Amino acid sequence: MESMGKKKPRPRRSFAAHTLGLDPAAVRVIAAAAAAAADVGGGFGQKGILYVEELLIPHAARHLGRPVLWREDRNENLTASSHAREQVHRIELAADADGRLVAVRDRITVNFGAYNMTGLVVPYNSLCHLLGPYRVPNVDIDVTGVLTNTTFATPYRGAGRPEAVFAMERAMDRLAAELGIEPEELRARNLVRPDEMPYATGLVDRSGKPQSYDSGDFPELLRRAVARAGVEQVRARQREGARDGKHLGIGFAMYIEATGLGPFETARVDIAPSGRVRLAIGAPSQGQGHRTSMTQIAADAIGVPLDVIDVVGGDTEATPFGVGTIASRALVNAGNATHRAGRLVREKIVEAAARRLGIPADQLDLSDGVVATKEPGGASMTLAEPAGRAPLPGTPEPTDGRHGTELSETVHFRPPGFAVASGAHAAVVEVDEHTGEVEIVHYVVVHDAGNIVNPMIAEGQVTGGIAQGIGGALYEEMIYGPDGQPRTGTYMDYLVPTSSEIPDLDMDEIFTPSPMNDLGVKGLGEGGAIAPQAVLAGAVENALRSFGVVVRRGPLSPGRVRDLIRTATRT
Repeated sequence: MESMGKKKPRPRRSFAAHTLGLDPAAVRVIAAAAAAAADVGGGFGQKGILYVEELLIPHAARHLGRPVLWREDRNENLTASSHAREQVHRIELAADADGRLVAVRDRITVNFGAYNMTGLVVPYNSLCHLLGPYRVPNVDIDVTGVLTNTTFATPYRGAGRPEAVFAMERAMDRLAAELGIEPEELRARNLVRPDEMPYATGLVDRSGKPQSYDSGDFPELLRRAVARAGVEQVRARQREGARDGKHLGIGFAMYIEATGLGPFETARVDIAPSGRVRLAIGAPSQGQGHRTSMTQIAADAIGVPLDVIDVVGGDTEATPFGVGTIASRALVNAGNATHRAGRLVREKIVEAAARRLGIPADQLDLSDGVVATKEPGGASMTLAEPAGRAPLPGTPEPTDGRHGTELSETVHFRPPGFAVASGAHAAVVEVDEHTGEVEIVHYVVVHDAGNIVNPMIAEGQVTGGIAQGIGGALYEEMIYGPDGQPRTGTYMDYLVPTSSEIPDLDMDEIFTPSPMNDLGVKGLGEGGAIAPQAVLAGAVENALRSFGVVVRRGPLSPGRVRDLIRTATRT
């Protein structure tokens, strides 16, 4: 069974086996492109749930005795697959005269659509991320999920976090305006400091434990974002007034993200007789570069060249256990499982070589696929030599015999808590009061994802997330008619940004390693998508402040911007 649900092949195996009346061992699910180490498009939430077609297809194949292929066109996808991002927040902030937060109260309504597919995942994410990096001593949050006549809703990249950040950051901007404090200064006064880590918020996280931020330097994130945005130059330009009806504005937004969701992830490392390394992980890839990142981690942990490692993901036969690629968790969980399995295999290799060379293991080192004495000029042997020989007495035997070698380890990594990533975004926009068009002049992002395994992949993940966030902030919207039917059925109606609409990003990063895992990493697959809606709303509101515009919802399409100007009370 080749699965469209590439995020979670193992749950699909269980569901298919149950509906077919088979033992799960008799069903194999392959997220085909991921298992074949090919690149595949992103999942972004829509591939994380079970669709009825995934159960009907194997039924049809068994009935017909032949392979069955199922396809959907764009209209079918837009109107019948899951939607997201519809929340209403009635949020209130209490602060003292200096702008220091005293309390936050929010009444959140979440649209589940026609039926609820994922329980409280999205509303709980919104609740747990509402406070962001701010110190808030008193909190009163109530969340209500409602069923409506829209298409069912599920998590979408960020999964409740962009909605919460939008509400909190919009409220912070309104508070700053009320008190006459610059928005970046108001934020700075309320940030949790590095010396307060780990910081207990007083809330309960998704795992049911008291919520705690394990690490981070929120003031430094904001300081860098403000510096890179050129705040003083922007405000000097603003004092000159609009040019040809185009108004300049600047906005800020900050966020935290609890990454590395459990309960576990699996990695298995096998050394073949040839000396090649086979790494099988439970989390399949949807464009995150798992092959590259996991290869780097394995090569470093074992002590072998990158080009001798083969990575397999998304195949239930390769690893019987695994959760999937969701919730910015793959690197934290599969990466640390890979690291630990690699280190254990490394120990086995060195011990096997020590016995064969007659040299104590503590005098040997493994590097670049060669075991050699630490002192130059001593004995050595390649990785293929210990891998290709019969096990010595007392050496652990393989449990499955697939490679005829004892050099194998399987690790199930269970994170002790969330690794909290964070970031600060700043955006400078020009808003045309005549057309309502919003042009992004300068976009700054400063993020913290702990230790970085591959800088290019990290930059790509953040960039892609920001592009999606910009789409949600300015273009993307599902429209329903009075009859309850969706009217956005193609990309002619549902607008997504192209490369022309995405500006060059001014990107910076800080590194505060997470103490929650050996690698010190944090997830970043969703981080870029969390803040764009909030930061662009703040920038547009700032640009149109002379009109008295207050931005309370998105997307900020040209028509909606013109409506905001028309209905506002000019100040």
